[in-house]
Amino acid sequence: MSTTPPSSPPPAPVGGGEGAGQPTCPRHPDRVSYIRCQRCDRPVCPDCQRPAAVGVQCVDCVREGARNAPTPRTRFGAPATTGTPYVTYTLVGLCVAVYLGQWTVPGLTERLSFVGVLAGSEPWRFVTTAFVHSPSSLLHILFNMYILWSFGPVLERTLGAAKFLVTYLLCAIGGSLGVLLLAAPRPGWFTHVVGASGAIFGLLLLYVVLLLRRGHVPTSLLVMIGINLALPFFVGGIAWQAHVGGAVTGAVVGGLLWLASSPGRTAEAARRRRLIWPALGLVALVLVGLSVLRLVQVMGPAAFA
Repeated sequence: MSTTPPSSPPPAPVGGGEGAGQPTCPRHPDRVSYIRCQRCDRPVCPDCQRPAAVGVQCVDCVREGARNAPTPRTRFGAPATTGTPYVTYTLVGLCVAVYLGQWTVPGLTERLSFVGVLAGSEPWRFVTTAFVHSPSSLLHILFNMYILWSFGPVLERTLGAAKFLVTYLLCAIGGSLGVLLLAAPRPGWFTHVVGASGAIFGLLLLYVVLLLRRGHVPTSLLVMIGINLALPFFVGGIAWQAHVGGAVTGAVVGGLLWLASSPGRTAEAARRRRLIWPALGLVALVLVGLSVLRLVQVMGPAAFA
């Protein structure tokens, strides 16, 4: 004589719902579901199911997994994203705002432009000159803003917002240093130099160096850079020294970034990427040191009075 073993009790309802002992979706207690999440093992209704490598997961587990997943990063440590390049747009907006101010605020151009003899006593001019453009030439600001708008977002997303901003400012300072080193003190140091061209050429050469790592630099880009570097020798009123200074600075920064960058999430890659900020700091120190030496060489201690 055989006996039928008592059946095991049905599972208790999860999340409450219709019918005692029936598993229900925690997010929709009125829905019965016998399909369970592969991570938390809770019942999950069709509306809350998300495909997984094996089975399905609930929306809560998918959200939690996304929150804890490591953020993909570029070889320079920046989050790999296609988000809005706010730094580029801000730089363009500042240049346009200052240009409008040059038309409405008397003396603004003279207060912000770079003048060699004032560089020691008014060092902010090393940077502010990159936001001032010739009021008599609309083409001047249009060209610079076009280049910044075209190449800025690519570099900002590659380097990250903070590194891109610092790089832009370093190239601007490099352009002003180019005037100190390459222009004759008379009359070059008494001339008001304006424009973001030094910073722009720095970004272009930085971009070229980064492309060299990939093994291909568009010929059209090299031709454009060459034409604009040569243009001051055929058109008067252009401070070619700022172009050269910014270009050299951008190339140096690009080379250091090349050496310090590394893809992947290994400890060695992270260690190399941590060298990027010290490298940028070293460039800043060199620019400041060369500026001070040149000012002292030409003007003596009076340069800082």
